[in-house]
Amino acid sequence: MSDERISGACVAVRSFTHSHSSIPDYAACGTPAWRGKNLTCVCFKRKGSQTRICLNLTPLQEERLKRLRHRTKVQFDASRLEHQEALRALWSATYPGKELQSLKSDQWKEMGWQGNDPSTDFRGAGFISLENLLFFAKTFSLSFQSLLRKQTGKRAMWEYPFAVAGVNVTFMILQMLDLDATKPRTSIRAVFLQMLSENEWAFDLLYCVAFMVMDKLWLEKHATYMEFNVILRSTRSQLEREFVMHDVLLIEDMPSYNLLR
Repeated sequence: MSDERISGACVAVRSFTHSHSSIPDYAACGTPAWRGKNLTCVCFKRKGSQTRICLNLTPLQEERLKRLRHRTKVQFDASRLEHQEALRALWSATYPGKELQSLKSDQWKEMGWQGNDPSTDFRGAGFISLENLLFFAKTFSLSFQSLLRKQTGKRAMWEYPFAVAGVNVTFMILQMLDLDATKPRTSIRAVFLQMLSENEWAFDLLYCVAFMVMDKLWLEKHATYMEFNVILRSTRSQLEREFVMHDVLLIEDMPSYNLLR
């Protein structure tokens, strides 16, 4: 897998709604308050358009961005009760009715973790990568189960491990959006800020889309595990192309969003 590493999130997952249009029931820890007196202005041009779009972030929108940044800074901590609960919730959402023997168990390998302790794999992208997997499992259960069980297409003999791939997808999106930059260096981040202003859970929705795109490209290119990073780069390129389409204002406007069910 990719050797790229970052830190991850700080929001305790309680439960998710099955409707993607609703906000998951999160309990935020230490959400920073908006302190600035001036609004942030982000300007960009969409591909094929001469119109320059300027986005003034309101205090609410500023807070959403700060909350998302905060989520990306928390490492998975196996000693924290809310992190343990989130891990158990992921198991329950993935295998309904199947009892988890322990937070350290060979059962986790069935989901695509590298060993019997998933917490070691979260180091790649932190707690937000667990949140992303749980959001996917609860919000788009049919798509989630299809990817988990490799139910579509002609699969390779050496497949990518589902869960670890999911962590890498989170990391790829974080790299693409460059959330910690003081000012957006590309229109990609500017477009995402607009999406985030419309939907606080835009990052989580984007994750679901990205995972579906990654698997679609995997099948189209008849890839094997050794080509995973190549497919991940192609996934990022596909997402970036869709972001700059003139009629894409929300995650739901992306053509690849239609892959979800």
